[in-house]
Amino acid sequence: MNASARVAVPTDSQAREALRGGHGMPPPLRGLAVPQEELWVITRGSEPRAQPARELPGSGELRAEIGTREIPMPLKHTDVRASISGYIGTVQVTQQFLNPYASKITAVYLFPLPHDSAINEFIMTIGERRIRGIIRERNEAEATYQEAKRQGYVASLLTEERPNVFSQSVANLEPGKEIDVDIKYIQTLPYHDGWYEFVFPMVVGPRFNPPGTTEGIGAVGRGQAGLSGQTSEVSYLKPGERSSHDLSLRVGVDAGVPIEDFECKTHQVVRESSAPGKLTVSLSPTDRVPNRDFVLRYRVAGEQIESSLLTSRDERGSYFTLMLYPPKALENPRRQPLELVFVLDCSGSMSGRPIRQAKAAVERGLHLLEPGDSFQLINFSDTASQLGALPLEATPENVQRALDYLRSLAAGGGTRMLEGIRAALDFPHDPERLRFVCFLTDGYIGNETEVLGEIHRYLGPARIFSFGIGSAVNRYLLDQMARVGRGAVAYLEPHDHAAQIMEDFFARISHPALTDLVIDWGPLQATEVFPQEIPDLFVGRPVVLTGRFGGDVIGPIRVSGKQAGAPIELEVAAARSDFTSTNQGLPSIWAQMKIAELAHRSLFEPNSDLADQVKQVALDYGLLSPFTSFVAVDSTRQTEGTNSIAVPVAVPVPQGVKCRTTVQEQ
Repeated sequence: MNASARVAVPTDSQAREALRGGHGMPPPLRGLAVPQEELWVITRGSEPRAQPARELPGSGELRAEIGTREIPMPLKHTDVRASISGYIGTVQVTQQFLNPYASKITAVYLFPLPHDSAINEFIMTIGERRIRGIIRERNEAEATYQEAKRQGYVASLLTEERPNVFSQSVANLEPGKEIDVDIKYIQTLPYHDGWYEFVFPMVVGPRFNPPGTTEGIGAVGRGQAGLSGQTSEVSYLKPGERSSHDLSLRVGVDAGVPIEDFECKTHQVVRESSAPGKLTVSLSPTDRVPNRDFVLRYRVAGEQIESSLLTSRDERGSYFTLMLYPPKALENPRRQPLELVFVLDCSGSMSGRPIRQAKAAVERGLHLLEPGDSFQLINFSDTASQLGALPLEATPENVQRALDYLRSLAAGGGTRMLEGIRAALDFPHDPERLRFVCFLTDGYIGNETEVLGEIHRYLGPARIFSFGIGSAVNRYLLDQMARVGRGAVAYLEPHDHAAQIMEDFFARISHPALTDLVIDWGPLQATEVFPQEIPDLFVGRPVVLTGRFGGDVIGPIRVSGKQAGAPIELEVAAARSDFTSTNQGLPSIWAQMKIAELAHRSLFEPNSDLADQVKQVALDYGLLSPFTSFVAVDSTRQTEGTNSIAVPVAVPVPQGVKCRTTVQEQ
């Protein structure tokens, strides 16, 4: 292979075509140069090669001498810079790798990012050189990476293992050398009960995989690679150990209106500015261990936020996103009798503070039941158990019986969530009561698809409200449970008050949701709006819709639906930015929402061409997906030596999670 061959500097259209997966550049080496950046990808030669196997983190072995509790790891530092404008956030994540060993290595790192993020940029920096990664079909990207690795080139590969779990591989990192990898993503921020929320996940929680599965995410101790038998593994530091890896984070908010308050219960932070409509927050230098999610909430001025419409145009078309807020009218009528089903995760990962918080939340929920309500209490770990065969009337005697049962529960065993799903949904529904199923869990499972499919199969007229308990929960699963279950989601951090979370839930279901929503977009001529099934509109919880449009005029947007079974109509006076303004992230946000919609449909339509559709959208918009990956290769020089030992980046177990109950070790 000629490692020095290049092509002429491309035109802008040629560069865009390459970034979107265009072909036609001659082998054996394709390169694209842009100002101060280079795009390189090594192509396979004409000789047929077997498709390389997926690189399992930890294949090969390199042990460090453990003289102290600090364990040398190839991931040195992560820097996060977030910029939020309105309710759209742009986040730049820089992972700094350093080889602390005497041998050449390949660093492999499994890490989380938000599941709704549109990842659209990937750059590898070596010294003064910036090498822009390109998006390719996953198999092609992996083959390119493996070929570059085999020939001794420094290469990086970014793949999606789950919607919120990603794998970063950096091949042929020489002793003492440093490499930075930059990842950029765009997302919309949720708005709950008057507060916007920005979340940056820092560590993947240890997942439970049902026996016999191999496609999950294993949780193994440092130096125990391959023990789980899963296709992907997270390597965890042992109790008392830590690596030098730390994390810095800075969030800048331009809300457009005055910010009244902010809070960060998860970390110590420093506020760096105090302009009325702006907020800048950084992690305190004393709180940079990446062992729990970072959660920043801020409240803007005004009793009621107006529905907000943002638009954008580029050469591919016109895009919009609408945040539809609940009307004041929803706050008036009171609820009808309820059938509450509390489902409590009692697996080993919930031991300690998580199970105590979950039980405190359920206890408060039992006390908030009213005459005419009924309830059921279910717990699951290796199996599911429940208080009775059918829901019980909410009498003082039955509530006390449930409290006694609740207090007897303890955490231990695996997370057989399917057992809990079936127990909660597979019994006759009382048509006189609204059934709400409350799942309280950390979501640490590897069979999310199976669980979501089971909810879809058994849901019936119920609504699912999921409660994430813990410091680094599986937000993808919990959000999707609420989506498939036509409910909502809430998160209970270690420093939150469990009783308050449950009181907020009861306050929400005390008012009927606006259901069966239909939107008349008027002259906007909206098309391909996602999600296609518009969720119910609950008090305090807006719905975000993103689509394309063909009109040049924004007229009134009319919404019709049902409130407690009665028809209701309202007109949205949407505050919007001008058509000429630039919301450059909207095309990526729309494409990511389309990918999420197609992935959602694939849960229930396994024998379709949805995978091909996902791949095409991702290639067209330059996004990471289950079927596309980013790859970057420095083809200017080959590193010395022939063997690059794979070293998994070991990470801390999430704060509050016990290693011995969740991590496999021999």
